[in-house]
Amino acid sequence: MLVHLSEHGTQSETLELKKENQMQACPTLSETKKAVGYLRVSTAGQGQRGNGIEAQRASIESFARSEGFVIDLWVSEIETGKGADALTKRPKLAEALKAARRLKAPVIVSKLDRLSRDVAFISGLMSERVPFVVAELGADVDPFVLHLFAALGEKERKLIAVRTREALQALKRKGVKLGNLESLPIAQRLGADAMRAKADAFAQATLPIIQAYQQQGMTVREIAEELNKRGVETFRQGQWHASTVVNLLKRTAS
Repeated sequence: MLVHLSEHGTQSETLELKKENQMQACPTLSETKKAVGYLRVSTAGQGQRGNGIEAQRASIESFARSEGFVIDLWVSEIETGKGADALTKRPKLAEALKAARRLKAPVIVSKLDRLSRDVAFISGLMSERVPFVVAELGADVDPFVLHLFAALGEKERKLIAVRTREALQALKRKGVKLGNLESLPIAQRLGADAMRAKADAFAQATLPIIQAYQQQGMTVREIAEELNKRGVETFRQGQWHASTVVNLLKRTAS
């Protein structure tokens, strides 16, 4: 009889433990976090393409479900993301910021360029003291990494524009008619040049970060680990290794 009671007690304790673990595993309403969803396209025509309003919303909704966010308010607008003064042209973004302050919640976007393509503008948004979460980058990416990605994107666009303009001018001087099928090999070389320009832009933008770590006495392996920990991807969107850091340093030195 005593043995039976002891076993029964143990079973009861086990059941209670299982219930407690299940409750902890499933977020309750009190544990969910409010957020503001912000959606932007530059032109009405963009809404029909891959990164349109509906695609952005689906991305944010999927992210919110996985991270325990509840979108309290959706804000969308059709406006350019260019220019450091873009906030004055984007009343809906200002509305999203105001709502986020009231709710004490972050603003979630699908991709960083939905906020802006201008690094100065991104920096300005950070001074608004409203946290931003980029679904594509993850919930744990800090402002340092957001600023880094903005700088990388801006430098990459500028370098590609310069290289493309120079290449087109060189073709015109040679008398090449663009759009001609005979120009296909030249166009392919231009594509390869554009990819190299992107890689160069990424290397030049990332170099100051790596140099700062070097000044702290960190080895290339430790630098790679730190970049991975911060969520910074390589040019090919992979993980950093000691060899990756070394290759980037060689690329910027050449």
